[in-house]
Amino acid sequence: MTSAEIREDLQQDEAFDLIVLGSGAAGLTAAITAALQGLKVVVLESQAEIGGTSARSSGTVWIPDNSLLRAEGITDDGPRAARYLSALVGNAGPEAPWRRFLQAGPLMLDELMAKTDLTFKPFMSAADYRQDMPGAAAGGRALEPQAFDGRRLKSDFKRLASPLRELMVFGGMMVTRSEAAQLLRADRSLSALILAARLTLRFALDRLNNKRGTRLVLGNALIAALVKSCRDLGVAIHSDVEATRLLTDGGKVIGVSLRRNNETLSLLGHKGVVLAGGGFPASSEKRQQHLPSPTPPATPAAPGCLGTTLDLALSASAALGPSGKDNGLWFPSSFYKRADGTTAVYPHIVLDRPKPGLIAVDRQGQRFANEALSYHEFVRAMYAQTDKGGDAIPAWLIVDRAFIRKHGLGVIRPRTPSLRRYVASGYLLEATTIAELATQADLPPEALKHTVSRFNEFARQGRDDDFHKGETLYERGNGDADVSPNPCLGEITQGPFYAVAVWPTPLGTSRGLLTDENARVLDTAGKPMLGLYACGNDAQSAFGGEYPGAGAQLGQAMTFGWLAGLHAADIPLEDVGEPPPEPLSSFHRQQA
Repeated sequence: MTSAEIREDLQQDEAFDLIVLGSGAAGLTAAITAALQGLKVVVLESQAEIGGTSARSSGTVWIPDNSLLRAEGITDDGPRAARYLSALVGNAGPEAPWRRFLQAGPLMLDELMAKTDLTFKPFMSAADYRQDMPGAAAGGRALEPQAFDGRRLKSDFKRLASPLRELMVFGGMMVTRSEAAQLLRADRSLSALILAARLTLRFALDRLNNKRGTRLVLGNALIAALVKSCRDLGVAIHSDVEATRLLTDGGKVIGVSLRRNNETLSLLGHKGVVLAGGGFPASSEKRQQHLPSPTPPATPAAPGCLGTTLDLALSASAALGPSGKDNGLWFPSSFYKRADGTTAVYPHIVLDRPKPGLIAVDRQGQRFANEALSYHEFVRAMYAQTDKGGDAIPAWLIVDRAFIRKHGLGVIRPRTPSLRRYVASGYLLEATTIAELATQADLPPEALKHTVSRFNEFARQGRDDDFHKGETLYERGNGDADVSPNPCLGEITQGPFYAVAVWPTPLGTSRGLLTDENARVLDTAGKPMLGLYACGNDAQSAFGGEYPGAGAQLGQAMTFGWLAGLHAADIPLEDVGEPPPEPLSSFHRQQA
Protein backbone atom coordinates (compact mmCIF):
# COMPACT_ATOMS: atom_id res chain seq x y z
CA MET A 1 0.00 0.00 0.00
CA THR A 2 1.39 3.42 -0.90
CA SER A 3 1.01 6.55 1.21
CA ALA A 4 -1.52 7.91 -1.29
CA GLU A 5 -3.75 4.89 -0.68
CA ILE A 6 -3.82 5.20 3.11
CA ARG A 7 -7.21 6.34 4.31
CA GLU A 8 -7.12 9.15 6.85
CA ASP A 9 -10.42 8.35 8.59
CA LEU A 10 -11.32 5.80 11.23
CA GLN A 11 -14.53 3.81 11.20
CA GLN A 12 -16.50 2.03 13.89
CA ASP A 13 -15.31 -1.57 14.46
CA GLU A 14 -12.54 -1.20 11.90
CA ALA A 15 -10.19 -4.17 12.20
CA PHE A 16 -6.40 -4.12 12.29
CA ASP A 17 -3.82 -6.65 13.29
CA LEU A 18 -2.00 -4.33 15.69
CA ILE A 19 -2.95 -1.00 17.28
CA VAL A 20 -0.15 1.23 18.59
CA LEU A 21 -0.92 4.01 21.08
CA GLY A 22 1.77 6.69 20.80
CA SER A 23 3.82 8.09 17.92
CA GLY A 24 7.24 8.42 19.53
CA ALA A 25 10.25 6.30 18.64
CA ALA A 26 9.01 3.31 20.64
CA GLY A 27 5.56 3.16 19.07
CA LEU A 28 6.71 3.84 15.53
CA THR A 29 9.39 1.15 15.78
CA ALA A 30 6.79 -1.36 16.95
CA ALA A 31 4.50 -0.36 14.07
CA ILE A 32 7.23 -0.63 11.45
CA THR A 33 8.43 -3.99 12.72
CA ALA A 34 4.96 -5.51 12.64
CA ALA A 35 4.23 -4.00 9.23
CA LEU A 36 7.46 -5.44 7.83
CA GLN A 37 6.03 -8.85 8.70
CA GLY A 38 2.82 -8.14 6.78
CA LEU A 39 0.58 -7.03 9.63
CA LYS A 40 -2.02 -4.29 9.16
CA VAL A 41 -1.05 -1.64 11.72
CA VAL A 42 -2.44 1.70 12.85
CA VAL A 43 -0.80 4.29 15.11
CA LEU A 44 -3.00 6.50 17.30
CA GLU A 45 -1.59 9.71 18.79
CA SER A 46 -3.46 11.65 21.48
CA GLN A 47 -1.97 15.01 20.48
CA ALA A 48 -2.35 17.07 17.30
CA GLU A 49 1.37 16.73 16.59
CA ILE A 50 3.19 13.45 16.10
CA GLY A 51 6.54 12.33 17.46
CA GLY A 52 6.09 12.85 21.19
CA THR A 53 9.13 13.60 23.33
CA SER A 54 11.30 11.73 20.83
CA ALA A 55 10.76 14.48 18.25
CA ARG A 56 12.08 17.18 20.59
CA SER A 57 15.02 15.09 21.85
CA SER A 58 18.59 14.84 20.55
CA GLY A 59 17.53 11.73 18.64
CA THR A 60 20.63 9.90 19.84
CA VAL A 61 20.18 6.13 20.23
CA TRP A 62 22.37 4.19 22.69
CA ILE A 63 23.04 0.66 21.38
CA PRO A 64 26.19 -1.12 22.61
CA ASP A 65 27.98 -3.62 20.37
CA ASN A 66 26.32 -2.18 17.26
CA SER A 67 27.48 -2.99 13.75
CA LEU A 68 28.60 0.60 13.09
CA LEU A 69 30.90 0.38 16.08
CA ARG A 70 32.22 -2.95 14.83
CA ALA A 71 32.95 -1.32 11.48
CA GLU A 72 35.19 1.07 13.41
CA GLY A 73 37.22 -1.93 14.56
CA ILE A 74 35.73 -2.30 18.06
CA THR A 75 34.62 -5.93 18.23
CA ASP A 76 34.65 -6.65 21.98
CA ASP A 77 32.00 -4.19 23.11
CA GLY A 78 29.35 -6.76 24.08
CA PRO A 79 31.12 -8.17 27.17
CA ARG A 80 32.29 -4.71 28.20
CA ALA A 81 28.76 -3.32 27.94
CA ALA A 82 27.49 -6.18 30.10
CA ARG A 83 30.07 -5.32 32.77
CA TYR A 84 29.04 -1.70 32.58
CA LEU A 85 25.32 -2.29 32.97
CA SER A 86 25.87 -4.89 35.67
CA ALA A 87 27.85 -2.39 37.71
CA LEU A 88 25.56 0.56 36.93
CA VAL A 89 22.20 -1.12 37.53
CA GLY A 90 23.35 -3.30 40.42
CA ASN A 91 20.41 -3.99 42.71
CA ALA A 92 18.33 -1.14 41.28
CA GLY A 93 16.63 -3.56 38.90
CA PRO A 94 16.70 -7.15 37.64
CA GLU A 95 19.40 -8.37 35.30
CA ALA A 96 17.24 -10.03 32.65
CA PRO A 97 15.81 -6.82 31.09
CA TRP A 98 19.16 -5.19 30.38
CA ARG A 99 20.60 -8.46 29.11
CA ARG A 100 17.64 -8.75 26.74
CA PHE A 101 18.34 -5.19 25.61
CA LEU A 102 22.00 -6.02 24.89
CA GLN A 103 20.94 -9.10 22.96
CA ALA A 104 18.19 -7.51 20.87
CA GLY A 105 19.40 -3.93 20.42
CA PRO A 106 22.04 -4.57 17.74
CA LEU A 107 19.62 -6.80 15.82
CA MET A 108 16.93 -4.13 15.95
CA LEU A 109 19.34 -1.53 14.66
CA ASP A 110 20.55 -3.66 11.76
CA GLU A 111 17.05 -4.54 10.61
CA LEU A 112 15.78 -0.97 10.69
CA MET A 113 18.84 0.41 8.93
CA ALA A 114 18.52 -2.27 6.25
CA LYS A 115 14.77 -2.00 5.67
CA THR A 116 13.75 1.59 6.49
CA ASP A 117 14.83 5.18 5.93
CA LEU A 118 16.82 5.27 9.18
CA THR A 119 20.52 6.13 8.91
CA PHE A 120 22.98 6.65 11.75
CA LYS A 121 26.62 7.30 12.37
CA PRO A 122 28.46 6.34 15.56
CA PHE A 123 29.15 9.25 17.87
CA MET A 124 32.71 8.22 18.67
CA SER A 125 33.33 11.14 21.03
CA ALA A 126 30.17 10.57 23.11
CA ALA A 127 31.53 8.82 26.19
CA ASP A 128 29.20 6.90 28.49
CA TYR A 129 27.98 8.97 31.40
CA ARG A 130 29.31 6.90 34.28
CA GLN A 131 33.01 6.67 33.56
CA ASP A 132 33.54 5.53 37.15
CA MET A 133 31.94 2.19 36.28
CA PRO A 134 33.85 -0.77 34.76
CA GLY A 135 33.07 -1.29 31.09
CA ALA A 136 32.18 2.34 30.37
CA ALA A 137 32.95 3.22 26.75
CA ALA A 138 34.82 6.22 25.38
CA GLY A 139 32.28 6.52 22.56
CA GLY A 140 30.53 4.68 19.74
CA ARG A 141 27.57 3.26 21.65
CA ALA A 142 25.67 6.49 21.04
CA LEU A 143 24.41 6.75 17.46
CA GLU A 144 23.48 10.03 15.80
CA PRO A 145 20.62 10.10 13.26
CA GLN A 146 21.57 11.65 9.95
CA ALA A 147 19.84 14.69 8.50
CA PHE A 148 16.46 14.06 6.88
CA ASP A 149 14.71 16.13 4.23
CA GLY A 150 11.33 17.00 5.74
CA ARG A 151 9.87 17.62 2.29
CA ARG A 152 9.81 13.85 1.84
CA LEU A 153 7.08 13.69 4.49
CA LYS A 154 4.71 15.75 2.36
CA SER A 155 1.62 16.59 4.46
CA ASP A 156 3.01 14.81 7.50
CA PHE A 157 5.70 17.48 7.84
CA LYS A 158 3.16 19.96 9.19
CA ARG A 159 2.13 17.44 11.85
CA LEU A 160 5.67 16.72 13.03
CA ALA A 161 6.27 18.13 16.51
CA SER A 162 8.79 20.97 16.52
CA PRO A 163 11.88 21.00 18.72
CA LEU A 164 12.29 23.57 21.46
CA ARG A 165 12.35 26.87 19.57
CA GLU A 166 15.24 28.19 21.70
CA LEU A 167 17.39 25.40 20.26
CA MET A 168 16.76 26.51 16.67
CA VAL A 169 18.50 29.29 14.75
CA PHE A 170 16.36 32.16 13.38
CA GLY A 171 13.40 30.57 15.17
CA GLY A 172 13.13 27.67 12.75
CA MET A 173 16.46 26.34 11.46
CA MET A 174 17.69 23.14 13.08
CA VAL A 175 21.40 22.52 13.61
CA THR A 176 23.31 19.77 15.38
CA ARG A 177 25.56 20.46 18.34
CA SER A 178 28.69 20.16 16.19
CA GLU A 179 27.21 22.46 13.54
CA ALA A 180 26.37 25.05 16.20
CA ALA A 181 29.97 25.00 17.39
CA GLN A 182 31.16 25.50 13.80
CA LEU A 183 28.76 28.38 13.17
CA LEU A 184 30.25 30.29 16.11
CA ARG A 185 33.54 30.34 14.18
CA ALA A 186 32.04 31.65 10.94
CA ASP A 187 33.84 34.99 11.35
CA ARG A 188 37.26 33.34 11.41
CA SER A 189 36.90 30.05 9.52
CA LEU A 190 36.20 29.69 5.80
CA SER A 191 34.66 26.22 6.19
CA ALA A 192 32.39 27.50 8.98
CA LEU A 193 31.39 30.48 6.81
CA ILE A 194 30.52 28.16 3.93
CA LEU A 195 28.44 25.99 6.27
CA ALA A 196 26.61 29.05 7.57
CA ALA A 197 25.88 30.25 4.05
CA ARG A 198 24.65 26.83 2.92
CA LEU A 199 22.36 26.28 5.90
CA THR A 200 21.00 29.84 5.83
CA LEU A 201 20.23 29.69 2.10
CA ARG A 202 18.42 26.38 2.52
CA PHE A 203 16.43 27.82 5.40
CA ALA A 204 15.53 30.98 3.49
CA LEU A 205 14.20 28.90 0.60
CA ASP A 206 12.27 26.68 3.01
CA ARG A 207 10.54 29.66 4.57
CA LEU A 208 8.96 30.55 1.25
CA ASN A 209 6.58 27.62 1.71
CA ASN A 210 6.97 26.46 5.32
CA LYS A 211 6.85 27.88 8.83
CA ARG A 212 10.24 26.36 9.62
CA GLY A 213 13.18 24.68 7.95
CA THR A 214 12.73 21.30 6.28
CA ARG A 215 16.30 20.16 6.94
CA LEU A 216 15.69 17.98 9.98
CA VAL A 217 18.32 16.79 12.44
CA LEU A 218 18.37 15.35 15.97
CA GLY A 219 15.06 13.87 17.20
CA ASN A 220 13.13 15.42 14.33
CA ALA A 221 15.29 13.48 11.86
CA LEU A 222 14.78 10.24 13.78
CA ILE A 223 11.00 10.57 13.92
CA ALA A 224 10.75 11.81 10.34
CA ALA A 225 12.58 8.73 9.06
CA LEU A 226 10.31 6.46 11.11
CA VAL A 227 7.17 8.27 9.92
CA LYS A 228 8.29 8.01 6.28
CA SER A 229 8.89 4.28 6.73
CA CYS A 230 5.47 3.84 8.30
CA ARG A 231 3.87 5.54 5.34
CA ASP A 232 5.81 3.44 2.86
CA LEU A 233 4.59 0.32 4.67
CA GLY A 234 0.95 1.40 4.68
CA VAL A 235 0.77 2.30 8.37
CA ALA A 236 -1.70 5.11 9.02
CA ILE A 237 -0.88 7.58 11.81
CA HIS A 238 -3.93 9.31 13.28
CA SER A 239 -3.59 12.28 15.63
CA ASP A 240 -6.01 13.87 18.11
CA VAL A 241 -7.26 10.44 19.14
CA GLU A 242 -8.03 9.67 22.79
CA ALA A 243 -8.01 6.00 23.72
CA THR A 244 -10.49 5.50 26.56
CA ARG A 245 -10.58 1.76 27.21
CA LEU A 246 -8.92 -1.51 26.26
CA LEU A 247 -11.27 -4.05 24.70
CA THR A 248 -10.90 -7.63 25.88
CA ASP A 249 -12.30 -11.00 24.93
CA GLY A 250 -11.67 -14.10 27.00
CA GLY A 251 -8.80 -12.43 28.84
CA LYS A 252 -7.08 -11.21 25.65
CA VAL A 253 -6.76 -7.56 24.65
CA ILE A 254 -8.35 -7.25 21.21
CA GLY A 255 -8.72 -3.52 20.63
CA VAL A 256 -9.49 -0.08 22.01
CA SER A 257 -12.38 2.28 22.48
CA LEU A 258 -11.53 5.84 21.52
CA ARG A 259 -12.84 9.35 21.07
CA ARG A 260 -12.11 11.49 18.04
CA ASN A 261 -13.93 14.59 16.82
CA ASN A 262 -16.60 14.05 19.51
CA GLU A 263 -17.24 10.56 18.19
CA THR A 264 -16.85 7.34 20.17
CA LEU A 265 -15.44 4.46 18.15
CA SER A 266 -14.11 0.97 18.67
CA LEU A 267 -11.11 -0.40 16.81
CA LEU A 268 -10.16 -4.07 16.78
CA GLY A 269 -6.60 -5.34 16.86
CA HIS A 270 -6.48 -9.11 16.38
CA LYS A 271 -2.86 -9.33 17.47
CA GLY A 272 -3.24 -6.81 20.25
CA VAL A 273 -2.35 -3.29 21.40
CA VAL A 274 1.04 -1.66 22.01
CA LEU A 275 1.21 1.00 24.73
CA ALA A 276 3.83 3.63 23.90
CA GLY A 277 2.45 6.81 25.43
CA GLY A 278 5.72 8.14 26.87
CA GLY A 279 5.17 7.59 30.58
CA PHE A 280 3.79 10.30 32.86
CA PRO A 281 6.26 13.27 33.06
CA ALA A 282 3.61 15.76 31.86
CA SER A 283 1.07 14.83 34.55
CA SER A 284 1.35 17.12 37.58
CA GLU A 285 -0.76 14.68 39.60
CA LYS A 286 1.43 11.69 38.78
CA ARG A 287 4.62 13.70 39.29
CA GLN A 288 3.41 14.42 42.81
CA GLN A 289 2.46 10.80 43.36
CA HIS A 290 5.60 9.08 42.02
CA LEU A 291 8.48 11.58 41.92
CA PRO A 292 10.56 13.01 44.79
CA SER A 293 9.66 16.02 46.90
CA PRO A 294 9.70 18.88 46.19
CA THR A 295 7.64 17.86 43.18
CA PRO A 296 9.10 18.97 39.84
CA PRO A 297 7.04 21.97 38.69
CA ALA A 298 7.25 21.27 34.95
CA THR A 299 8.72 19.05 32.25
CA PRO A 300 10.41 19.48 28.87
CA ALA A 301 8.64 16.31 27.72
CA ALA A 302 5.80 16.32 25.20
CA PRO A 303 2.46 17.49 26.65
CA GLY A 304 0.76 14.20 25.82
CA CYS A 305 2.93 12.17 28.22
CA LEU A 306 0.23 12.10 30.88
CA GLY A 307 0.29 8.42 31.79
CA THR A 308 -3.15 7.79 30.26
CA THR A 309 -1.90 4.67 28.50
CA LEU A 310 -0.63 3.38 31.85
CA ASP A 311 -4.08 4.01 33.31
CA LEU A 312 -5.67 1.92 30.55
CA ALA A 313 -3.47 -1.04 31.44
CA LEU A 314 -3.86 -0.66 35.21
CA SER A 315 -7.64 -0.65 34.76
CA ALA A 316 -7.26 -4.02 33.05
CA SER A 317 -5.28 -5.48 36.01
CA ALA A 318 -1.77 -4.84 34.69
CA ALA A 319 1.09 -4.60 37.17
CA LEU A 320 2.98 -1.39 37.81
CA GLY A 321 6.67 -1.86 38.44
CA PRO A 322 8.16 -1.21 41.87
CA SER A 323 9.08 2.32 42.86
CA GLY A 324 12.77 2.99 42.21
CA LYS A 325 15.30 5.46 43.56
CA ASP A 326 13.40 8.44 42.17
CA ASN A 327 11.34 7.15 39.18
CA GLY A 328 12.54 10.01 36.98
CA LEU A 329 14.94 10.55 34.09
CA TRP A 330 16.17 14.03 34.78
CA PHE A 331 17.12 17.37 33.28
CA PRO A 332 17.98 20.50 35.29
CA SER A 333 15.94 23.20 33.57
CA SER A 334 15.42 26.95 33.74
CA PHE A 335 12.10 28.63 32.98
CA TYR A 336 11.91 31.52 30.54
CA LYS A 337 8.76 33.52 29.80
CA ARG A 338 8.57 34.13 26.07
CA ALA A 339 7.20 37.25 24.42
CA ASP A 340 4.03 35.39 23.46
CA GLY A 341 3.34 34.49 27.10
CA THR A 342 4.33 30.84 26.88
CA THR A 343 7.06 29.39 29.09
CA ALA A 344 10.15 27.67 27.75
CA VAL A 345 11.38 24.80 29.92
CA TYR A 346 15.02 24.92 28.90
CA PRO A 347 17.19 21.88 29.72
CA HIS A 348 20.76 22.64 30.82
CA ILE A 349 22.38 19.56 29.31
CA VAL A 350 25.97 20.13 28.15
CA LEU A 351 26.07 23.58 26.57
CA ASP A 352 26.84 25.44 29.80
CA ARG A 353 27.21 23.38 33.01
CA PRO A 354 30.44 21.54 32.03
CA LYS A 355 32.12 24.63 30.64
CA PRO A 356 34.94 26.48 32.45
CA GLY A 357 33.80 29.44 34.54
CA LEU A 358 30.50 28.13 35.93
CA ILE A 359 29.56 26.90 39.37
CA ALA A 360 26.28 25.65 40.83
CA VAL A 361 25.36 26.58 44.39
CA ASP A 362 22.60 25.79 46.87
CA ARG A 363 20.66 28.20 49.10
CA GLN A 364 23.68 28.35 51.42
CA GLY A 365 25.81 29.76 48.60
CA GLN A 366 27.91 26.61 48.51
CA ARG A 367 28.76 24.19 45.74
CA PHE A 368 27.11 20.81 46.22
CA ALA A 369 28.10 18.77 43.16
CA ASN A 370 30.35 18.43 40.16
CA GLU A 371 28.68 20.75 37.65
CA ALA A 372 29.85 18.60 34.71
CA LEU A 373 27.94 15.51 35.86
CA SER A 374 25.39 14.09 33.44
CA TYR A 375 22.05 15.90 33.59
CA HIS A 376 20.50 12.86 35.30
CA GLU A 377 23.12 12.66 38.05
CA PHE A 378 23.21 16.44 38.53
CA VAL A 379 19.50 16.52 39.39
CA ARG A 380 19.99 13.58 41.72
CA ALA A 381 22.68 15.65 43.46
CA MET A 382 20.19 18.53 43.76
CA TYR A 383 17.73 16.26 45.55
CA ALA A 384 20.43 14.68 47.72
CA GLN A 385 21.67 18.09 48.88
CA THR A 386 18.13 19.21 49.64
CA ASP A 387 17.52 16.04 51.66
CA LYS A 388 20.63 16.90 53.69
CA GLY A 389 19.25 20.36 54.47
CA GLY A 390 21.31 22.31 51.95
CA ASP A 391 18.30 23.08 49.75
CA ALA A 392 19.57 22.96 46.17
CA ILE A 393 16.08 23.26 44.64
CA PRO A 394 16.36 25.54 42.86
CA ALA A 395 20.10 25.58 42.34
CA TRP A 396 21.80 28.72 41.06
CA LEU A 397 24.26 28.67 38.17
CA ILE A 398 26.81 31.44 38.69
CA VAL A 399 28.95 32.92 35.85
CA ASP A 400 30.49 36.18 34.70
CA ARG A 401 29.98 38.21 31.51
CA ALA A 402 32.93 36.62 29.72
CA PHE A 403 31.34 33.18 30.19
CA ILE A 404 28.03 34.19 28.61
CA ARG A 405 29.83 35.91 25.77
CA LYS A 406 31.66 32.69 24.88
CA HIS A 407 29.32 29.88 25.96
CA GLY A 408 25.89 31.40 26.49
CA LEU A 409 23.74 30.45 29.48
CA GLY A 410 20.42 28.63 29.20
CA VAL A 411 18.26 30.29 26.56
CA ILE A 412 20.91 33.02 26.09
CA ARG A 413 23.15 32.22 23.14
CA PRO A 414 26.87 32.91 22.89
CA ARG A 415 27.80 36.38 21.65
CA THR A 416 24.45 37.86 22.60
CA PRO A 417 25.28 41.60 22.55
CA SER A 418 22.78 42.73 25.19
CA LEU A 419 21.38 40.81 28.16
CA ARG A 420 18.90 43.55 29.07
CA ARG A 421 15.70 41.69 28.19
CA TYR A 422 16.77 38.57 30.08
CA VAL A 423 17.50 40.63 33.18
CA ALA A 424 14.28 42.62 32.82
CA SER A 425 12.23 39.43 32.53
CA GLY A 426 13.71 38.06 35.76
CA TYR A 427 15.25 35.07 33.99
CA LEU A 428 18.76 36.35 34.69
CA LEU A 429 20.10 38.07 37.81
CA GLU A 430 22.83 40.68 37.24
CA ALA A 431 25.12 42.43 39.68
CA THR A 432 28.44 44.28 39.68
CA THR A 433 29.82 42.20 42.57
CA ILE A 434 29.42 38.65 43.85
CA ALA A 435 28.03 39.95 47.13
CA GLU A 436 25.33 41.96 45.32
CA LEU A 437 24.47 38.92 43.20
CA ALA A 438 24.10 36.84 46.36
CA THR A 439 21.72 39.39 47.84
CA GLN A 440 19.54 39.30 44.72
CA ALA A 441 19.39 35.49 44.82
CA ASP A 442 18.75 35.48 48.59
CA LEU A 443 22.05 33.71 49.24
CA PRO A 444 24.51 34.47 52.07
CA PRO A 445 26.91 37.00 50.51
CA GLU A 446 30.02 36.00 52.46
CA ALA A 447 29.41 32.31 51.76
CA LEU A 448 29.06 32.89 48.01
CA LYS A 449 32.16 35.10 47.95
CA HIS A 450 34.13 32.35 49.68
CA THR A 451 32.76 29.71 47.30
CA VAL A 452 33.73 31.70 44.20
CA SER A 453 37.18 32.51 45.61
CA ARG A 454 37.83 28.84 46.41
CA PHE A 455 36.66 27.74 42.96
CA ASN A 456 38.89 30.34 41.28
CA GLU A 457 41.85 28.87 43.13
CA PHE A 458 40.96 25.43 41.78
CA ALA A 459 40.66 26.90 38.28
CA ARG A 460 44.13 28.40 38.51
CA GLN A 461 45.65 25.08 39.55
CA GLY A 462 43.54 23.10 37.02
CA ARG A 463 42.22 20.70 39.65
CA ASP A 464 38.90 20.72 41.51
CA ASP A 465 39.75 19.33 44.95
CA ASP A 466 36.15 19.49 46.17
CA PHE A 467 34.12 17.84 43.39
CA HIS A 468 36.68 16.81 40.74
CA LYS A 469 35.04 18.66 37.86
CA GLY A 470 36.66 17.81 34.56
CA GLU A 471 38.41 14.60 35.58
CA THR A 472 36.50 12.04 33.49
CA LEU A 473 36.46 11.49 29.76
CA TYR A 474 32.75 12.31 29.60
CA GLU A 475 33.18 15.61 31.42
CA ARG A 476 36.25 16.72 29.51
CA GLY A 477 34.53 15.97 26.21
CA ASN A 478 31.81 18.48 27.13
CA GLY A 479 34.23 21.17 28.30
CA ASP A 480 36.11 23.78 26.29
CA ALA A 481 38.97 22.26 24.29
CA ASP A 482 40.63 25.69 24.11
CA VAL A 483 41.18 25.67 27.88
CA SER A 484 43.98 23.72 29.54
CA PRO A 485 44.99 21.87 31.62
CA ASN A 486 41.34 21.29 32.60
CA PRO A 487 38.72 22.11 29.93
CA CYS A 488 35.99 22.32 32.58
CA LEU A 489 37.65 24.79 34.97
CA GLY A 490 37.88 28.54 34.56
CA GLU A 491 37.83 31.55 36.87
CA ILE A 492 34.77 33.71 37.59
CA THR A 493 36.31 37.16 37.75
CA GLN A 494 35.02 39.57 35.10
CA GLY A 495 31.95 41.41 36.31
CA PRO A 496 29.15 41.99 35.90
CA PHE A 497 28.18 38.65 37.40
CA TYR A 498 25.08 36.61 36.59
CA ALA A 499 22.91 33.85 38.02
CA VAL A 500 20.09 31.71 36.67
CA ALA A 501 17.93 29.28 38.67
CA VAL A 502 17.52 25.66 37.58
CA TRP A 503 14.94 23.15 38.79
CA PRO A 504 14.57 19.36 38.55
CA THR A 505 12.41 18.46 35.54
CA PRO A 506 11.68 14.94 34.27
CA LEU A 507 12.40 14.39 30.60
CA GLY A 508 10.91 10.95 31.11
CA THR A 509 9.86 8.56 33.84
CA SER A 510 11.41 5.20 34.71
CA ARG A 511 8.51 3.63 36.59
CA GLY A 512 6.14 1.83 34.26
CA LEU A 513 4.33 -1.39 33.54
CA LEU A 514 6.09 -4.67 34.20
CA THR A 515 6.81 -6.54 30.96
CA ASP A 516 8.42 -9.81 29.90
CA GLU A 517 11.25 -10.46 27.43
CA ASN A 518 8.89 -9.86 24.49
CA ALA A 519 7.51 -6.56 25.87
CA ARG A 520 4.24 -8.23 26.90
CA VAL A 521 2.62 -6.52 29.89
CA LEU A 522 2.38 -8.61 33.05
CA ASP A 523 -0.74 -8.78 35.20
CA THR A 524 -0.82 -8.52 38.97
CA ALA A 525 -0.19 -12.28 39.20
CA GLY A 526 3.02 -11.92 37.17
CA LYS A 527 1.59 -13.56 34.04
CA PRO A 528 1.81 -12.09 30.50
CA MET A 529 -1.40 -10.41 29.38
CA LEU A 530 -2.34 -11.75 25.98
CA GLY A 531 -2.41 -9.07 23.31
CA LEU A 532 -0.99 -6.25 25.42
CA TYR A 533 2.50 -4.81 25.00
CA ALA A 534 4.34 -1.83 26.47
CA CYS A 535 7.55 -0.09 25.43
CA GLY A 536 9.38 3.17 25.94
CA ASN A 537 8.59 4.96 29.20
CA ASP A 538 5.28 3.12 29.50
CA ALA A 539 7.38 0.10 30.52
CA GLN A 540 9.48 -0.29 33.65
CA SER A 541 13.04 0.85 32.94
CA ALA A 542 15.30 -1.99 31.81
CA PHE A 543 18.14 -0.08 33.48
CA GLY A 544 16.50 0.19 36.89
CA GLY A 545 16.09 3.95 36.46
CA GLU A 546 19.80 4.49 35.75
CA TYR A 547 21.03 6.48 32.73
CA PRO A 548 24.00 4.76 30.99
CA GLY A 549 24.72 7.23 28.21
CA ALA A 550 23.40 9.58 25.52
CA GLY A 551 20.36 8.02 23.87
CA ALA A 552 19.74 5.38 26.54
CA GLN A 553 16.01 6.14 26.65
CA LEU A 554 15.57 5.93 22.89
CA GLY A 555 17.77 2.85 22.55
CA GLN A 556 15.71 1.01 25.12
CA ALA A 557 12.43 2.30 23.68
CA MET A 558 13.17 1.20 20.14
CA THR A 559 14.58 -2.17 21.17
CA PHE A 560 11.52 -3.20 23.16
CA GLY A 561 9.20 -1.66 20.56
CA TRP A 562 10.92 -3.89 18.02
CA LEU A 563 10.49 -6.93 20.27
CA ALA A 564 6.79 -6.12 20.66
CA GLY A 565 6.34 -5.89 16.90
CA LEU A 566 8.14 -9.18 16.35
CA HIS A 567 6.11 -11.04 18.97
CA ALA A 568 2.84 -9.66 17.65
CA ALA A 569 3.84 -11.04 14.24
CA ASP A 570 4.73 -14.43 15.79
CA ILE A 571 8.43 -14.06 14.90
CA PRO A 572 10.77 -15.49 17.55
CA LEU A 573 13.87 -13.45 18.17
CA GLU A 574 15.92 -16.57 17.49
CA ASP A 575 14.70 -16.44 13.89
CA VAL A 576 16.16 -12.94 13.51
CA GLY A 577 19.62 -13.26 14.99
CA GLU A 578 21.88 -15.54 16.98
CA PRO A 579 20.37 -17.77 19.70
CA PRO A 580 20.31 -16.13 23.14
CA PRO A 581 23.48 -16.72 25.14
CA GLU A 582 21.54 -17.83 28.21
CA PRO A 583 17.96 -18.80 29.15
CA LEU A 584 15.58 -15.90 29.62
CA SER A 585 12.63 -17.85 30.95
CA SER A 586 12.98 -16.22 34.38
CA PHE A 587 12.59 -12.73 32.92
CA HIS A 588 9.18 -11.81 34.28
CA ARG A 589 9.77 -13.56 37.59
CA GLN A 590 12.87 -11.40 38.11
CA GLN A 591 10.94 -8.26 37.26
CA ALA A 592 7.99 -9.06 39.48
